[in-house]
This record gives sequence, C-alpha cells and structure tokens, in this order.
Amino acid sequence: MNRKQRIDNLLSKKFNDFLLEIIDNSNLHIGHNDFTGNDETHIKIILTNKKKSNINRLMIHRVINSLLKNEFNNGLHSLEIKIN
Repeated sequence: MNRKQRIDNLLSKKFNDFLLEIIDNSNLHIGHNDFTGNDETHIKIILTNKKKSNINRLMIHRVINSLLKNEFNNGLHSLEIKIN
C-alpha cells in the first residue's frame, strides 16, 4: 500500500462527513533536499464538507497531523491541507 492509500484509509475513517481528495505533489519538488519526486513526500489534502455546517479548521488540522505522525516519521516531508 502506498502513502496516498494509507492516508486515505486513515482520514476516510475519521472524516466521513467530508469528501476527501489526496494529491501527490512530490514531482513539483524535485531537487529540493535531494527529493526525486517519486517517493510521495509532498502531499496535498482537500477536505470538502458535505453538510456545509460550521467546522473548526484548527481542530481538523490538529487531528490530521496527529493521524499522520507515523507518515511524517517515515518520509512525509510536506503536508498541505485545504478545507472547503
């Protein structure tokens, strides 16, 4: 299972009220800190609220960062989170 799939599995369970999109932007960072662009090191997550209710964006960021701690410890370098 690749990193995108692992992230999708983790976040889908926690954020079932959101549409989830996970994008590997690693190819945009080739050469930065010797990154090759092939190792899923730079990930963008887009969450779209299905219910259009008020959400606590800071709490969502904290939860995502907590859930992905193991990924950061194993090569994830950059995470961009967009919440709609």
